[in-house]
Amino acid sequence: MIVEDTGVGIPREKLKTVFEPLLQLDLSIKRKYGGVGLGLFIVKKIVEIHDGNIKVESFPNKGSKFIIHFPKAI
Repeated sequence: MIVEDTGVGIPREKLKTVFEPLLQLDLSIKRKYGGVGLGLFIVKKIVEIHDGNIKVESFPNKGSKFIIHFPKAI
């Protein structure tokens, strides 16, 4: 499964921490969007509970792509 957007992207140096709980990549006062930084953490945990894995690819000013793999059903 692939989920992607055409947003601002995630800086390369932040890709390793994007699934950490309560992490906000943009801490500036002028943030356009709210949130507490739990969404991607929760998604990763749900994927892992189902023996899957998730990875992210991102490109500045082009967006991000989240790739989710689940094991084949027996």
